[in-house]
Amino acid sequence: MSTVRNGPLVGLIVQFVLLAGLAGTTEIGVSGWLAGLAYGVALGGLLRHGLRAVGADRLGPADRVTLARALLVGGVLALVVSGRGGTAPVAALVPLTAVALALDAVDGRVARRTGTTSALGARFDMEVDAFLILLLSVHLAPSLGGWVLAIGGMRYAFVAASRLLPWMRGTLPARHWRKVVAATQGVVLLVAAGGVLPPVAATALVAGALALLVESFGRDVVWLWRHRPAVAAVEAVHPSRRPRSAPLAARQQPLATRPAPLATRQPV
Repeated sequence: MSTVRNGPLVGLIVQFVLLAGLAGTTEIGVSGWLAGLAYGVALGGLLRHGLRAVGADRLGPADRVTLARALLVGGVLALVVSGRGGTAPVAALVPLTAVALALDAVDGRVARRTGTTSALGARFDMEVDAFLILLLSVHLAPSLGGWVLAIGGMRYAFVAASRLLPWMRGTLPARHWRKVVAATQGVVLLVAAGGVLPPVAATALVAGALALLVESFGRDVVWLWRHRPAVAAVEAVHPSRRPRSAPLAARQQPLATRPAPLATRQPV
């Protein structure tokens, strides 16, 4: 299982190199260094745990792409933390974010072409997306207002609610619009972070993205509520079959339970 150890370790080394590069071109400060390194260590530990949980011994091609995205997000984290008050250097923040968002379309295609899809790969991809959106929301909050944090925090709130409310642990039907809305958030926040729009236009654009997100999550919540009797009945008759990773597809993916390379993920 040496590759299980080496994959996350290589990721941590690359994260250090990326932080060093940012330090040489921008001022990330001690706080940025600490945040970036802590993120790299946590990422490596969680990735290693996930690989072992599914009995995988290596990262597959699609997951290497996702890992590259995750490391870029570590750089975004360092910039956001060091630039408290929304002053992170746009010249570094925007390119890192743009590449991370662009690669989001690559890992899914690689997974489909290589026939390597699994819940673990999809979960890895989704967590990277969610954290990047949260960071962009934090970066924009000082300039646009605290309400922007709702974009980055909504998915985490949904997951937290599903742990408290059994009826929210059902399996949602696949819906393409959900994916469109999720992708829109990243693009809109990137444009707003780039400072290419007047403040009023940026605020209106981000508010529109938030409205789409509320509609998407709201529709899912309503669907789960309407179908709660069926979920409750299954749990009452078969308590052992109670789903552990609840919200569905695009909200929260369960970890795979059978041995498979992390390379796999669900088709996007």
